[in-house]
Amino acid sequence: MTAWITRRLLWAVLVLAIVSSATFAIFFAVPSDPAALVAGKYASPTTVALVRQRLGLNRPKPVQLALFLSRAARGDLGYSYVSQQPVVQAIAQALPRTLSLTLGAVALWLLIGIPLGVVSALKPRSWWDRGALAISLFGISAPVYWLGLVLLWIFSDRLGWFPLGDYAEIGSAGLGAWAYHLCLPWITLALLYAGWYARMTRSQMLDVMSRDHVRTALAKGLSRASVVRRHVLRNALLPIVTMLGMDVASLFGGAVLTETVFGIPGIGGLAFRAIRMRDLPMVMGTVLFAALFIVIANLLVDVLYRLLDPRIAGET
Repeated sequence: MTAWITRRLLWAVLVLAIVSSATFAIFFAVPSDPAALVAGKYASPTTVALVRQRLGLNRPKPVQLALFLSRAARGDLGYSYVSQQPVVQAIAQALPRTLSLTLGAVALWLLIGIPLGVVSALKPRSWWDRGALAISLFGISAPVYWLGLVLLWIFSDRLGWFPLGDYAEIGSAGLGAWAYHLCLPWITLALLYAGWYARMTRSQMLDVMSRDHVRTALAKGLSRASVVRRHVLRNALLPIVTMLGMDVASLFGGAVLTETVFGIPGIGGLAFRAIRMRDLPMVMGTVLFAALFIVIANLLVDVLYRLLDPRIAGET
């Protein structure tokens, strides 16, 4: 087990190094004057010269790459001359908001999607199945920005049940106000993803239920609930774990549209403002941050695969 985890960690480090090198090539090796891009379009020639010297951009490209990787490994993602703060500090301030949005939405869409998929698989072509299909198709087809605006118009503007966007810090406003401000963003993302999870759970369960070992277990007299819990659902969860890992990673990187619609100052909003204001260090920092969480998510997926089916570890 230790050797297996060590190999996965080494692969994760290698992937991060490759992503960081590609980021360096895009933002530093290709532009004619990367120092001017880092300093911002309103920077003075003195500031541009200081940035060039501080980042070592007057040195050979291999040396620049080595300096960039060493700074990134220490957690130094640069300094934003637009917002006048270190990139890591800005990401650290935005992270709890994106984390709050992500974890609540994940819990909600799992509570909706997986039970819908299980019921649909156990009662195919029934009214339950058709209702779940309709909900799934709506969630899959509705654009997230449109759905968010519709929910704001109905439940905030017309009915006044929820605030028109904004975010409440859990430390200062309390748990109730924090959840109250995040209800509509959670519902928006949950409706978007729950449909995918319902359809995936249904298709995987139907596939597993048609296998010989499941029919044998039922023929031996085991209860249907026991067979579904011990044999069907556990095997059907493998592809769902993969989906969950990638979806959580993408949301940690920043749900740009959802955060923009609801006025949540998270990672997505930070990246959107950085792109709009041409804040190159902030754009690079959010890209590397998103890559880090995608790698971590894939590592956790591998570990969950091992827990769900130990035979997989022996094949990799």
